[in-house]
Amino acid sequence: MTEGQIRQSKVDPSSRGGWWTVLNVLRQPTAAIGFGILAFFTVISLLSPWIKPYSTHLASCAVFEPPSASHWFGCDDGGIDVLSLTLEGGLISMYVGFTAATITILIGATIGIVSGYFGGWIDTVLMRITDYFLVVPQLVLMIVVAAVWGPSLEHVILVIGLLLWTYTARIVRAQVKSLRERVFIRRAISIGSGHLRIIWRHILPQIGPLLVASTVLAITVAVFNETALAFLGLSDPTAITWGTIMEHAFQRAAVSTGSWWAIVPAGLAVAILIMGCYMLGRSIEDALNPRLRVSYLSPYSWQLRTLVGRGKGAL
Repeated sequence: MTEGQIRQSKVDPSSRGGWWTVLNVLRQPTAAIGFGILAFFTVISLLSPWIKPYSTHLASCAVFEPPSASHWFGCDDGGIDVLSLTLEGGLISMYVGFTAATITILIGATIGIVSGYFGGWIDTVLMRITDYFLVVPQLVLMIVVAAVWGPSLEHVILVIGLLLWTYTARIVRAQVKSLRERVFIRRAISIGSGHLRIIWRHILPQIGPLLVASTVLAITVAVFNETALAFLGLSDPTAITWGTIMEHAFQRAAVSTGSWWAIVPAGLAVAILIMGCYMLGRSIEDALNPRLRVSYLSPYSWQLRTLVGRGKGAL
């Protein structure tokens, strides 16, 4: 039996099943809402240079002017339209989130695949490194590293991406260790397929949906951490992000003067985006692992199961 026949046989689980599971998830209300939120912020952020009503560098209204028909979100302490700031800040915040999440997934998936597939001393060394990063408070380490490297948008992306891969590495390793013991992998090894070919043709298609879920969840953490670092003054002060918008509003007495509109829109944008990504990511995870949905102590739902030997209606 050739390798092509193995891939087409009934023993080989096609990657189509996993991807169809992800597509079917979007039919669920929770996943559809989460995907809609993520798509909305992505499209709005990409179109922000053309749809923002005013310049983000020139004053267009009075200082801390309240919301009105001309300025829906009001103005900040410099007379800059807050809606325009929020739109432009979303572009950079989304860029940081997606870029940092990509770095996170690449590192985590690589370590997880290598560790789970080869095992032995390689698995031991990589998992000890992963454990080290797991026990270190990530936000505290991010603050220290960002402070040492200096306030820069590139530094923020690298700090977030290089410190958030541990969760992905753990779940990918567990999945790959399970896949390695299956029949179609053993048959591919028996006919002489190389390690790279097995990983590329057999392992990656199976863990692809899992990586999608991890990417969506990584975006939430990356956006939150970027906002936190920017609010603490550790991001690029010249870049307009949701975090820097809130930092400037807080430092310039927007809260104490009652000008809530200078800080609330950016904060709501961060909260809604994180909520949407979380809903979509957890829905995909639940679809890939149904045991996460229903258990005796499940935070998502409860289900009474019949005892063995009893009738259908017995508890």
